[in-house]
Amino acid sequence: MIDLSRELRVARSAAIAAGKIISRYYKSRDFKLGSKGKNNPVTTADLEADRALREILLEAFPDYGWLSEETADDARRLGKHRVWIVDPLDGTKEFVNGIPEFCIAIALAEDGIPVLGVTYNPIKRETFWGARGHGCFLGKRRIHTTRTRKLERAVVLASRSEIARGEWKVLEGTVVVNPTGSVAYKLACVAAGMGDATFTRSPKSEWDIASGTALVVEAGGRVTDIDGNDVRFNQRNV
Repeated sequence: MIDLSRELRVARSAAIAAGKIISRYYKSRDFKLGSKGKNNPVTTADLEADRALREILLEAFPDYGWLSEETADDARRLGKHRVWIVDPLDGTKEFVNGIPEFCIAIALAEDGIPVLGVTYNPIKRETFWGARGHGCFLGKRRIHTTRTRKLERAVVLASRSEIARGEWKVLEGTVVVNPTGSVAYKLACVAAGMGDATFTRSPKSEWDIASGTALVVEAGGRVTDIDGNDVRFNQRNV
C-alpha cells in the first residue's frame, strides 16, 4: 500500500474548491463561452477552476508534475516520478447545456500508473475518491464495480453525442445503453456500480480518463485501450 493519505486529503479539498467556482457559474449562467476547436468548448468556469486546482495542488506538492487540459503543457512533467493529471471541468458541453453530469477530475500518476483519483460532481455533490490500496468510495460509502457476466444484462453508459450520431445503433438489443454525461463521470459511475461498463468510439486525452481509471481499478474493474492493454499515463503524446 502506498501512503497517499495527504495527497487524497489535498485533492479532495481542491476538488471542492473548484466545484464552488463551477457551481457559481452554473447557477448564474454568467460565463463566457469560447472554443478550442470543433466540438471543444471552453468557458470562464473551466479556466478559473483550473487556476484554483493548480494553486492548491502544486502549493502542497511543488515537486510533482502537472498536466491539465486548460494549462499549456510543460515537458518537464515527463521527468517527474509523480504527476497530477487534471480536467477542471470534464463535460463542458453538459455544463453549458444545463445538464448536471459534469465533474472535476483529479488523478495522480506514479511512473505512468494512476494511483489516486478524485472525481467530483459539484451539482449532485457526489465525491468519488480512491487510491491504490486504500479502496474506492462515494462519499463515505465503499463502492465496487458490478459482477454482471451476461452481455444482454449489461448496462453500458454512453456519450449522448455518440448516441446522437448513431454510433450505438449497432448495439441495439444487445446491451442496455444509458446516456450519461462526461467520460470522467461515466467512469466514476462504473466504479460505483451505477453501470456495468462504458466505452467510447472516439479518442480521449489522459485528463479525460486518468481519475476514472484510478477509481475503476481500485473498485475492482479494469480500464484498457482499444487493444485490451492497460493504459499508461504521463506520455509525451497525451
